Amino acid sequence: MMKSSQVRGIIFDMDNTLLRSRINFQMMKKQVADYLIEHDLLPVSFPFQEHTTSTMIAYVKAKGMPEESYTEVMKMVVEHELIGMEGAGLESDVSELLNVLMKGYVLVIVTNNSYKAAVHALETTGIRPYFDLVIGREQMEDMKPSPSGYLAAKQHFPQILESEWISIGDSWIDGRASIDAGIPFISYGPNGHLMEEKGITPIANIDSLLKLLDYV
Repeated sequence: MMKSSQVRGIIFDMDNTLLRSRINFQMMKKQVADYLIEHDLLPVSFPFQEHTTSTMIAYVKAKGMPEESYTEVMKMVVEHELIGMEGAGLESDVSELLNVLMKGYVLVIVTNNSYKAAVHALETTGIRPYFDLVIGREQMEDMKPSPSGYLAAKQHFPQILESEWISIGDSWIDGRASIDAGIPFISYGPNGHLMEEKGITPIANIDSLLKLLDYV
């Protein structure tokens, strides 16, 4: 891909893209799955290995999840997030990258974490001031892989044209959400094989955040 002079807005995932998260996603997923099975909201035969916590919850919501069950499940998720965010550090080169980008781009975070947990982590690691907007799950209609958080970012900055956005993340749910929102996606980290399995084609895969500068 040629370096583009048209990019004006960049959307970042947070966990394991900007922050080296300590959230135990597997334990979170198991606890939520156990609850959903126990309350007859999911069968034991459900293909859990193909889902994240967010896609599992979205599936049950679409089937008519009771409000009290949704509230209980989200309490579990928030607890894991807050514990996992304590002591979270930055991915390599984050500060250097943001110091360059903040001078010429609108920077946005879209995360499935709660807004409160996200902002706390960003403030603790000292990078909250770099971002023009933080979108947590309360600010989107549905969590990633739904594109709603990315669409909300685009609506918030109408001065940026459709063709002037780009996004970066480490997970297939970031890629799916970004592409479905019409935003070119760059994959960060070693999950390229999973992207392919999920039918996601990033415009690039990078193993260093500073390589993002080659695409903006």
